[in-house]
Amino acid sequence: MEPKLHRRVQRYGWDLAVDSYDKYWVPVLRDCSAKCIALADLRPGEQVLDVATGTGIAAIMAAQRVGQEGKVVATDLAEKMIDRARTEAQRVGLANMDFQRMDAEELDYPDNSFDVVLCVLGLMYPAYPLKAIEEIHRVLKPGGRAAACVWGRRDRCGWNAVFPITEARVKSDVCPMFFALGPEGALSGAFQRGGFKVPPEERVNKNIIWKNEEDACGAIFPGGPVALAYSRFSADERTEVHGEYMEGLSPYYRDGAYHVPGEFVFVTGIKD
Repeated sequence: MEPKLHRRVQRYGWDLAVDSYDKYWVPVLRDCSAKCIALADLRPGEQVLDVATGTGIAAIMAAQRVGQEGKVVATDLAEKMIDRARTEAQRVGLANMDFQRMDAEELDYPDNSFDVVLCVLGLMYPAYPLKAIEEIHRVLKPGGRAAACVWGRRDRCGWNAVFPITEARVKSDVCPMFFALGPEGALSGAFQRGGFKVPPEERVNKNIIWKNEEDACGAIFPGGPVALAYSRFSADERTEVHGEYMEGLSPYYRDGAYHVPGEFVFVTGIKD
């Protein structure tokens, strides 16, 4: 997919996904955000950038950690994600935050602006992930830290059938590079090429628990990376894709819920 079109698909797709994303993905996002914040070793008073913030879970957690002497800037390509993050920050009474719609590949901040940059489950989506990593490196101060995570290997993520199921009904690839950073060494290698000093990456296997078909399909279709394509499906097509998808999840059903495996890859990077 041509990069300009790719970015448009991501922007409008995530605008459509915001409600279901916020409803179904919070537990996963909270766990991954907490680990990235711990890896980055956030300290009071630091200046933090959260790239691809989504509905702001990591950014809000970071703002609570750095305190009123610090500041967190949250960016995302999708305007509605930024709006939702801003609303949540206001609801919990955080005044040390700023929110901007921004492409991860073109961060509109000067060199050496931040102590820490976070990116939680966001690097699967840029047209050029390495360019986004290079931008993260550029805006960090010397000695600054980055922490990021992505979904792991395709065969370790039990929900991965959503892509071929969706692609069979649309004319172009849906997130063709989604798992590109998932193989062994891919994420840490990308950070090294982006200029970072990188310790070994870490892999975490964790089941995603969906209690019924509504939750499993709500998370993965209207609330996930195929939201734009799914929004154009007819009622009959939606019934078809739900059926195919749930058939693939059937091996994971036990104890009254779907326990779907997921693999996550975490990396930290230091700017010399």
